[in-house]
Amino acid sequence: MLLIDEISSPLGRIAIAARASRLCALEFGRARLAQQLAARYPGVPRRRVRNPFGLSAKLRAYLAGDLTVVDRIPVETGGTPFQQRVWRALRRIPAGRTLSYGALARALGVGAAARAVGAANGRNPISVVVPCHRLIGADAGLTGYGGGLWRKRWLLRHEGARARVAGRAR
Repeated sequence: MLLIDEISSPLGRIAIAARASRLCALEFGRARLAQQLAARYPGVPRRRVRNPFGLSAKLRAYLAGDLTVVDRIPVETGGTPFQQRVWRALRRIPAGRTLSYGALARALGVGAAARAVGAANGRNPISVVVPCHRLIGADAGLTGYGGGLWRKRWLLRHEGARARVAGRAR
């Protein structure tokens, strides 16, 4: 059973899905969540509940300024072994810091695979909690973000991230 909730935020409606105390999906809007769940959990029943496993409250706390609360949210990402490596590495980038795709690829020992890191980043099913917004271009530019660049900009400002990187976390 997937437990579904939706919260209001400065980023618009955030829809989440959880099961067994783990966050399985976070999307901006119910329609995007439904698409993701249909692909990842075909036939699994869903039920709308308020604040499943306290996860909605933790997201609200993050949005209110408790930037580290999301670090303690258990997740169920699915994905390939490589995607899971990238997503675990994303969770190690502290709030307020950014890293380039190439720098993350080098940190993972796959220095020539910045595009593969970018592709894995783009398939992240749990944005914000698995902080794909913290990856930026080598020139410190805000590159693509599935939820829209305005959301990425908002998240980075919310976390106090500086605009420039030089191939390493800042």
